[in-house]
Amino acid sequence: MKKNIELTPDIETLFGTRDENLHVLEDGLNINIDLRSDRIELEGAPRDVTRAEQLFADYEHLRRTGHQFQNGDLSSMLRVVVGDPNVTLRGLAEAGRQRSFGRRTVQPKSPNQRRYLEAIEKHDMVFAVGPAGTGKTYLAVAMAISALLNKQVNRIILARPAVEAGERLGFLPGTLQEKIDPYLRPLYDALFDMLEPERVERYLEKNIIEIAPIAFMRGRTLNDSFVILDEAQNTTSEQMKMFVTRLGFGSKAVITGDVTQIDLPTARRSGLIEAAEILQGVNGLAFVNFDESDVVRHHLVQRIIRAYDEHKSRLAEQQLSLLEPKAGAAKLTDAAPRPASLPPLSEEPRLRN
Repeated sequence: MKKNIELTPDIETLFGTRDENLHVLEDGLNINIDLRSDRIELEGAPRDVTRAEQLFADYEHLRRTGHQFQNGDLSSMLRVVVGDPNVTLRGLAEAGRQRSFGRRTVQPKSPNQRRYLEAIEKHDMVFAVGPAGTGKTYLAVAMAISALLNKQVNRIILARPAVEAGERLGFLPGTLQEKIDPYLRPLYDALFDMLEPERVERYLEKNIIEIAPIAFMRGRTLNDSFVILDEAQNTTSEQMKMFVTRLGFGSKAVITGDVTQIDLPTARRSGLIEAAEILQGVNGLAFVNFDESDVVRHHLVQRIIRAYDEHKSRLAEQQLSLLEPKAGAAKLTDAAPRPASLPPLSEEPRLRN
């Protein structure tokens, strides 16, 4: 099936740098897009061409109504749309309203990101679990800054486990703060992206914003605070229980982590995995799960995450196939006749006088 679309200035802005967005549509919808001097030619299966035509119409409508796409937003949304036939570009853009966070305006780039922000607004504690690059930490910091600037909380506390359980920093040179700063750097980066550097420094000096290893949370009750625990997959069970019980009045907590990147010793179980099992169904909590379709970094990151997941599945299948012969051998052993010297199972054991 072939379809022609008139070439207009609004439509041309959809193409992206070096027509990268058109390549996303071609790969995702299995169509060919041919640019002519006055039109765009779409060729492919009728269903795929119809979806592409609707996508172009949605984009033109959004541009006419004044919708502004920020850096990378459009490319991320297109990947979501081509990956899910139930999602439209117009619906995704209009449902994920733009929000102002400090000096940044942020718009959710996937349905899960939208659910994440809504969950933080509605619940006092939210767990966000998923791969790197899905915006878990960045959006949590953005919501924390918004709550602080709107005087919903009095301070922000950002915590991370520093190297496994946080007990192997002694060999590093410098003061304690200098030792732990490299492990907390991603949190600083998010703050400086949202606020002016002078304001960040002032908030840090006055402890309005506090960045510390999770060990510093012990024994504290955090009232009127927005608390974020990042890289939670590297907390122990004891650390996680300690953290989730710190929450005081007028506070919110967001716990983020990626269970595929656990750095704990093999003998220790991740506190994030255990918390997900124990706290499911607790009233007032919300769990948001991300996957590779939510990745908002370079499109190659999505492919890398998918490749690792497929590799993990293959390894699991290989291990299962290796165990099957052993299970069969065990059955043969169980089926073998018992030695004559042993009593049959139906007999009661005899007691000696």
